[in-house]
Amino acid sequence: MAPTRWVIYAALSALFAGLTTVLAKVGLGGVNSDLGTLVRTAFVLLFLALFYAALHGAPRLATLGPRAWLFLALSAAATAASWICYYRALQGGPVAGVSAIDRASLIVAVCLAALFLGERLTLKSFTGAILITIGVVLMTLRSR
Repeated sequence: MAPTRWVIYAALSALFAGLTTVLAKVGLGGVNSDLGTLVRTAFVLLFLALFYAALHGAPRLATLGPRAWLFLALSAAATAASWICYYRALQGGPVAGVSAIDRASLIVAVCLAALFLGERLTLKSFTGAILITIGVVLMTLRSR
């Protein structure tokens, strides 16, 4: 059975996120992490605008309602905070450790989705969260 489209996009997201981390680590060499985050974000905006325009034409921002604006703005603020912290961590820490701790965001997302969106927290997802937590701990423990 072929995977559904969202699974393919999620796998590609993971691939690009891993690539992003390694490229960022190299790009941050001798650069202030906050400046690096700003430059990266400017390029993200440029690439997303070009991508959107190529697929959909000019964006129709007026079609977004106030609720969409509010929650997209809040999401952007959370993304900015995440990226600032991530780049600061990446500048001083190992890629494997920083990435492992960052992936613990899955646990936060699952819990928040259960609390605020009514998504079910199943035994399978709970077990997965526990295993991810164990993985994060193992990936960040220092070797003796």
